Amino acid sequence: MKADNISKTLLTLLTLGLTMVANYAIAEQPYHYARNTYQSGQHTEVAYEGWRVNEDGTISLTFGYFNHNWSEELDIPVGENNFFSPGEPDRGQPTHFLPRRNRFTFDVVVPGDFGDSELVWEVTSPNGLTRRAYGTLREDYKIDNMIIMSETGALGAGSSDAETRANIPPVNELIGDEVRTIRVGEPLTFETRVTDDGVPDPFDPMGRIRRLGGAAAAFATPEMIRNRMMMMPPPKPTVAKNNGLYLSWNVYRAPETEAPVQEVVHFDPPQVKPWEDTRPSANSPWSWLWVPPELPEDGVIEVSATFDEPGTYVLWGRADDGGLYSDQYLTVNVTP
Repeated sequence: MKADNISKTLLTLLTLGLTMVANYAIAEQPYHYARNTYQSGQHTEVAYEGWRVNEDGTISLTFGYFNHNWSEELDIPVGENNFFSPGEPDRGQPTHFLPRRNRFTFDVVVPGDFGDSELVWEVTSPNGLTRRAYGTLREDYKIDNMIIMSETGALGAGSSDAETRANIPPVNELIGDEVRTIRVGEPLTFETRVTDDGVPDPFDPMGRIRRLGGAAAAFATPEMIRNRMMMMPPPKPTVAKNNGLYLSWNVYRAPETEAPVQEVVHFDPPQVKPWEDTRPSANSPWSWLWVPPELPEDGVIEVSATFDEPGTYVLWGRADDGGLYSDQYLTVNVTP
């Protein structure tokens, strides 16, 4: 076969394969999609995601949020601008709000006899806008693993099979103490052990192209595939996620700082974004070009965090296999 014919065949196979990987139609991006976005100055919505019954008979009410900013991370301490009612105002909610949509961020556990009660999370953003989320046991808010996987974009439209339904969350274990002390400017290095059942199948465009393309696709390289993907408009369903196991550490709570918290805390290496950054080259599972990172064989992942200002910080580590997740928290006392 002549070289130009081989190139044409590869191009056709790559295009077909990537289209099948995407599993949805691609349309040109409307102007208003980019026009109505903001880098800073906007508020955060708070969201009630739903409820589920725990093995011990208690009930978990799950909440998330939508920070309308693409860049600004809001800090709203527990108090008059960030509280639950009725009862204890501090229910473990975040005070540091990452950009954009963050689903299934935290649980509030209530007694099994919660019944017709209602738990309200109220947040007033720095721009003065107040939003509330109402936690109830309405039947249409009952969630399970399949709903979580669907809502986060891990499943294709209407897809389900026995293996996916049997998916279990990754095991996420912080190695060592859950409270650490470090000085300003000194890196704190800590380890997390993450294991998973390998479900759902990790996003692997190279492997899928080879399976779909036959012998001719064997000539394809990761660079060719990535370059081809970069030439294609990214798909834009409401939620679309590239599945694959990753661990991401981020700030969950922070003291009042002179500089914005996102400029005060530094992670090494840079962490995968656990929020829906849909921009094509973003380090986020919701990005068109994102592929899962290669994890150590023993599952032990090392991360360093450095703090520029003193105070007590709570870091949040989420292990996510694309469909389900598990969380760990690390409290860091930073001294001058």
